[in-house]
Amino acid sequence: MKKDTAIYKQQLRTRRHTKIRAKVSGTETCPRLSVYRALTQIHAQLIDDVSGKTLVAVTTEGLTGDAGERTGKVAESYLGGLKLAELAKAKNISTVVFDRGGFRYHGRVSAFAEGARTGGLQF
Repeated sequence: MKKDTAIYKQQLRTRRHTKIRAKVSGTETCPRLSVYRALTQIHAQLIDDVSGKTLVAVTTEGLTGDAGERTGKVAESYLGGLKLAELAKAKNISTVVFDRGGFRYHGRVSAFAEGARTGGLQF
């Protein structure tokens, strides 16, 4: 892939994320679940946009466990969603607004959302 193409793809993702952020905002009772898909892992945060604070943060680095028939990075993403839901429940958060960060809702992003829903978060 040429360098210019990679920069262009990043600009398109940033543009999509800006459009999403114009519509999605989190509060203390219903925070925004922001997902960033890096090459090897997923970073996710529950953010209160009103006060500008991160309530819960998790990364999928090194997570292991039972993810059903999922394998590889998709399995880690699913387990990351479960971990985030567990930490959110500890802080009495049950409802969130999902912000996919400009990434397509499939693969690892979808698996993360499924894990969070399985863990008890509603969005």
